[in-house]
Amino acid sequence: MDLARLGRVADAFRAIERPNRLCYFWQHHAGESNLKDENKAAERIEKLRERIEYHNHRYYVLDAPEISDAEYDGMMRELEALEREHPDLVTPDSPTQRVGGAPLEKFEKAVHAIPMLSLQNAFDEQELREFDERTRRFLETADPVEYVAEPKIDGLAVEIRYENRRYARAATRGDGVTGEDVTANVRTIASVPMILDPSAPDLLELRGEVFLAKKHFVRINRAREEEGEPAFANPRNAAAGSIRQLDPKVTASRPLDVICYALGEHSLSKLETQWQLLESLRRFRIPVSPKARLCRDVEEALDYYRRILEEREGFPYEIDGLVIKVNRMDLRGALGEISKSPRWAVAVKFPAMQETTVIEDIQVQVGRTGVLTPVAVLKPVRVGGVLVSRATLHNQDEIDAKDIRIRDTVTVQRAGDVIPEVVGAVKQARKGTEQRFTLPERYPNCPVCGSKVVRLEGEVAYRCVGVDCPAKLKESVKHFASKGAANIVGLGDKIVDQLVEKKIIKDPADLYLLTQQQWEGLERMGAKSAENIMEALEASKDIGLSAFVFGLGIRHVGDHLADVLAQRFGTLKALMDADVESLADVHEIGPKVALSIRTYFDEKRNSRLIEKLRSAGMRVREQAARIGGGLEGKTFVLTGGLSSMERSAAKRKIEDLGGRVSGSVSKKTDYVVAGENPGSKLEKARELGVTVIDEKAFLKLLEESR
Repeated sequence: MDLARLGRVADAFRAIERPNRLCYFWQHHAGESNLKDENKAAERIEKLRERIEYHNHRYYVLDAPEISDAEYDGMMRELEALEREHPDLVTPDSPTQRVGGAPLEKFEKAVHAIPMLSLQNAFDEQELREFDERTRRFLETADPVEYVAEPKIDGLAVEIRYENRRYARAATRGDGVTGEDVTANVRTIASVPMILDPSAPDLLELRGEVFLAKKHFVRINRAREEEGEPAFANPRNAAAGSIRQLDPKVTASRPLDVICYALGEHSLSKLETQWQLLESLRRFRIPVSPKARLCRDVEEALDYYRRILEEREGFPYEIDGLVIKVNRMDLRGALGEISKSPRWAVAVKFPAMQETTVIEDIQVQVGRTGVLTPVAVLKPVRVGGVLVSRATLHNQDEIDAKDIRIRDTVTVQRAGDVIPEVVGAVKQARKGTEQRFTLPERYPNCPVCGSKVVRLEGEVAYRCVGVDCPAKLKESVKHFASKGAANIVGLGDKIVDQLVEKKIIKDPADLYLLTQQQWEGLERMGAKSAENIMEALEASKDIGLSAFVFGLGIRHVGDHLADVLAQRFGTLKALMDADVESLADVHEIGPKVALSIRTYFDEKRNSRLIEKLRSAGMRVREQAARIGGGLEGKTFVLTGGLSSMERSAAKRKIEDLGGRVSGSVSKKTDYVVAGENPGSKLEKARELGVTVIDEKAFLKLLEESR
């Protein structure tokens, strides 16, 4: 052994606390570590990595270490020494690589093989019972449904991919279809295994939540305040900000954790239940919730919800509800999905956290459609760990109904990321100095542009009618640049405010016409930041039809209806040319929304904006439109099991050909597809004279309708 290596061994000896570990360490450094043969070195490195990963899991996930810190340090130092001697054997999944690599230029996009769906919400026990009733009604059973209940962690959703049981990639949820590649950052999380147990499958994509424990959140904020840096608002923001660091070393410096609960793409043999999945993940050394509970029926799920609600404050991390999932996988397949959420799961949110404070004033904010929203300026108060100084009052009718006045003592609540709101006044605390607030008297004109404020018939909102109101422009640009729309990364509110206030832009299209010099001329915008904005703008030019329509900000058209329109019409031109009747004929688009869409495209100002965006280089991708298929306008109801496909697959095939699937039979139903063991829907169809077809006829109809 050369002198340099002896020196390393001596250093390692000094790091070991217990003398009886010296023999262990010397044996491996002077014996097995003194490997000249490359193959033996590779074998030893592999063995060390597996042992270290095993003990990482015992320490970080199970909180049940089997060896001392000194013994763990000994194995780690041996691995580091071997990797220095054999740099060609160093791999990204090695435990030695967790400290983070070189800073990234930007996050690459990562497309999910299977979309990451969002969950439906329930806000009280009654809504959970209604979810159970809907589930059993859809499954056509009166028997209890078994559920798995898991605490809903308030963190950042991620997908972690393993190939050949080795850590391969990690991505954020993003819009559910495309996220950000955060492989280098998630690698630094100690509870994320780099190598899975040998019993794990070759391919495994995990869905989970990255979070920051409460105690670490307090410590990090205290350190940031001492350094003069702004504190994080809550643990969720801290976790999300840590994962989105371009420098993985910053992420590595923060003790993040992860808990997994679902799968994406995988090569597992067939799983029968969610509970079996959780047990399998534990066996693979993957962290799952220790608080997951198998419930025989909805009443057991409700009992567990009440228990977790009582224990909420004692959790080491923030939770904001309980996720209830149908346990059996075959029932999930039968239930399928609605829009972007599964029918077989619901997030039962905890009651909002509340505190009392005083309204010091009532001001208004002007939104992108000109709506004036009254906002309570509060004496700052902490609600659920967040300092709240402003809360929405929604509208004048809400103020009148709750009899809220300036200088009132009020109850303020927040739930998750929802904007804080004033629940009501504590009327017994009134002193006689409180003042009533009437929006049209206080603000007969827009506080931003001075234009007239009106209340349209049938609406609760007051609106600014100013065509060039800067407040409306700011909110329109922010909406266009938001995540679900053009997703212009880095274009924050303060930057938009500057652009509008300095009259640099007059509409969202102007963003694409600015030069780097103009960007650099903004406050706190250096050359690198300007370059990043320019790159983000260039990336946003390639946009899907659904995102583009949503970004336009058409009244009554949110992200879901934008997706419905994109699927129905396929191209922007087809949508812009559609008349009111064609629009109203689309499922989920009623006459009111159809008129709003047609009015938007008829306005020359809006058509000029779209043309300007195109001229600036924005390319709106066509979407595979569900139009012209042989099932266009036809409504189907599925009952019973199909031997050739799952019910969710049948639903997709119908929708791809222009049809729609309903959960109940009515006179408007065109076909009832009766599979094996059909339920009461078949009887209902016969009563109403609806056409009933079997699986063979259904498959033939699909083929003929292509």
